[in-house]
Amino acid sequence: MFARLRYLIELSHAHRIARRYFITNGFDGVLTILGLLMGFRASGLASLDVMIGACVGSAVALLMSGLTSAYISESAEKAYELHELEKSMATSLEDSAHADAARLMPWLVALVNGLSPLLLALLILVPLLLAQQQISVGLPPVDSALAIAFFLAFLLGAFLGRLSRRFWLWTAVRALAIALVTSLIILFINRFIGLS
Repeated sequence: MFARLRYLIELSHAHRIARRYFITNGFDGVLTILGLLMGFRASGLASLDVMIGACVGSAVALLMSGLTSAYISESAEKAYELHELEKSMATSLEDSAHADAARLMPWLVALVNGLSPLLLALLILVPLLLAQQQISVGLPPVDSALAIAFFLAFLLGAFLGRLSRRFWLWTAVRALAIALVTSLIILFINRFIGLS
């Protein structure tokens, strides 16, 4: 079963597509939770329960958005590719490995696309969840969560650099810079509208 799955993944190049989705939607998840936490930190008005609830709600929304959008787009793309292959070969491929891949791979890619922001968001929220259970991690929980978010942005950038065979530190620093600029914009807007 696993050998067959590996063969279908290689046949459809789903691993490359899933990697791209993991990075892009994972980065979306990190920036979304980072944005929420920066907003909460700037306003100083939310309780721990409110912060956790809002962040988990956003992470679940990203999960559902990632699952459905990737499945819809990838299933349409794979169906089109299969149709084009059948047309060029002038035969039906209904019972072939290509047809199996066209049916299965959109599900796999959708799972990666949906789970990546959820899992990364939950990692960021660990300090808040620990604080909710009265377990201290040394730093204030929001600051710890923000540090994890910045670190994950850095790691995603480094991973992207390794995949693209570029200098990994440059892409990591660039991803971290995006996270920092996002935070500064949020702080500026909160100060401008008088929330901080």
